[in-house]
Amino acid sequence: MGYDNRRDAGCRLASRLRRLTVHSDEVVTLGLPRGGVPVAFEVARALGTPLDVLVVRKLGVPFQPELAMGAVGEDGVLILNERIVRSAHVSEAELGEVERQARVEVRRRAERFRRGSPRLPLTGRTALVVDDGIATGATARAACAIARVHGAARVVLAAPVCAPESFQALRSEVDELVCLDVPPRFVAVGEFYRDFRQTTDDEVESLLEQARRPAPPAVAVVASSPAPAGDLHEVVKMPVGGVSLPGHLTVPEHARGLVVFAHGSGSSRHSPRNRYVARVLREAGLGTLLFDLLSADEELDRSAVFDIELLAERLVGAARWARAVPDCRDLPIGYFGASTGAAAALWAAAGDPGVAAVVSRGGRPDLAAPRLGEVVAPTLLIVGGDDLPVLELNRRAMGRLRGPARLVVVPGATHLFEEPGALEQAAAAGRDWFVEHMTVRAAAG
Repeated sequence: MGYDNRRDAGCRLASRLRRLTVHSDEVVTLGLPRGGVPVAFEVARALGTPLDVLVVRKLGVPFQPELAMGAVGEDGVLILNERIVRSAHVSEAELGEVERQARVEVRRRAERFRRGSPRLPLTGRTALVVDDGIATGATARAACAIARVHGAARVVLAAPVCAPESFQALRSEVDELVCLDVPPRFVAVGEFYRDFRQTTDDEVESLLEQARRPAPPAVAVVASSPAPAGDLHEVVKMPVGGVSLPGHLTVPEHARGLVVFAHGSGSSRHSPRNRYVARVLREAGLGTLLFDLLSADEELDRSAVFDIELLAERLVGAARWARAVPDCRDLPIGYFGASTGAAAALWAAAGDPGVAAVVSRGGRPDLAAPRLGEVVAPTLLIVGGDDLPVLELNRRAMGRLRGPARLVVVPGATHLFEEPGALEQAAAAGRDWFVEHMTVRAAAG
């Protein structure tokens, strides 16, 4: 099952939940900021229930924050996945620092979204907790714990899609679990949405404000517009390294280059951050190829997720495949990598003079250490100013790169560039770097 966007998912989820309208005065719909709120908004409107938020924050493994080791929520709630904490060798000090930073963000969001208004009372009522999808279940588990703390007599957890292992684990922790789709093969929530762009704080505030009004609100989230006439936009299957990898190839008319994306571990071609960056690049006349670096079976093997050499081979194979596409044949090729994907991009560019440029966002160049001295392509390293461990790793890598290199630090940004305006700055810096160096390459060619 797939959804056009979060609004579509919310409308469909509401249809499954309509039986709750019999006692709608006893139900409070609670969205998980930020992506769960547009879904919860449609559910609350359809069911005629009030809407509030439950503010939770994922705890990411240090150096690999896409991988959740737990979550924190309002009122001191803490949920930990002890297995991941142990396997990732996270120390008490590291866990404490990640938790501290997450609690700061929880307080910030709670203050901003409520703007001094009291939270809706849950005592004796049914808490309908809604998210846009459930992967590890850490944030959903924390949210349900918060609802219990605030006296909910019954907790119903609902989402358009849920990973099968999380569905089984969560069933015993809530009074009712409602998921429209529990696919046997699950990589990321975003793969089930055609439009999974990141929800902003402003959108959350707007939806909460609209939910307080009696009149029907305007639609806040819309589907992506189709590619302009003359553009190439294809969903592709690429035979690379003995497997078939799915991807999205978009090439604007009169494109000046093609950027091949390498996502980080725990992510996929549906990464909302990479899709946002890709849109910015296309607006500047650059083609983009977003694809899954691993097959569905390989994604289940954690060793493959961190096999940088294998990921780099896939990236090279995807670029080779793209060069055979008529619309891409004469275009300069660049690599954009995030987190571990940046290490794969650097490894893939090593010793290859055909790569026009490389951009790394929140990258782990240390994972490509054996090949850094062979990278001759112009390389831009973008790091958040508050992502201190990764910032130091990138500073060390600068001196080892053979080609032109620059380090851009986005003030106040952390590893995932979730702060207001942070991802926009990173995308703009990457766009300018690709445009500059691909224009030079095209002129030289």
